[in-house]
Amino acid sequence: MALILTQAALAARAEVLIFAAASLKEPIDQIAEQFDDVVVSYGGSGTLARQVTLGAPADIVLLANTEWMDVLVAGGHVEADSVVNLASNRLVLIGPQGTIPLNLEPDALRNAIGNGRFAVGLTEAVPAGIYAKEALQHLDLWEAIQDRLAEVDNVRAALTLVARGQTPLGIVYRTDTRISDDVAEVAVFPLNSHRPIQYLGALTDDRNDEARMVLDVLTGVQGQAIFAASGFLPPTGNAK
Repeated sequence: MALILTQAALAARAEVLIFAAASLKEPIDQIAEQFDDVVVSYGGSGTLARQVTLGAPADIVLLANTEWMDVLVAGGHVEADSVVNLASNRLVLIGPQGTIPLNLEPDALRNAIGNGRFAVGLTEAVPAGIYAKEALQHLDLWEAIQDRLAEVDNVRAALTLVARGQTPLGIVYRTDTRISDDVAEVAVFPLNSHRPIQYLGALTDDRNDEARMVLDVLTGVQGQAIFAASGFLPPTGNAK
């Protein structure tokens, strides 16, 4: 309830309130700066989606997972006809700066973790964590580390644990590594090891012309250029 009240206060000061997946912060901040009275609230996609179902007053919802958007569409919390595909991403394994590249093999991961933990988004709720679990299971790595997970409520929190040296390894999106000089990409997960990472956007009310204008910018040439400059891949899920 506290989060909903906080968002209500934000909405009272803004014409357009955007709920956005934490991993979208850099490009969305740049785009939001081009408008007056646009406020962005970042968090894990699952948390944001649940808040919308409980009545949080978002005008635009930007999520990193198709299933959470499906929940909002099915519940009538967003306009189905407004759903758009914004961008895609890659899943990577990271360690503190200076960590050497690793093979995606059980022994290599266990040795690198040592007595530490493995930072990852909540594997049943946070998109980065969901994709991570799929990839680890596909590569027969899940059993090697499932009891060593440090699960957090969004992908940026996983990045922070590794950047601070609190965990020796973690899984994040490739774009997340661009914001910290304290982490190193040590392996890239194959595209076929998990479902495509797709960022979707939607309006909660298609009668909101201001919100529609912002969403149009996100999908237009200018918005897509900002996504690309921030390291995101085209909105196809077919990255190479």
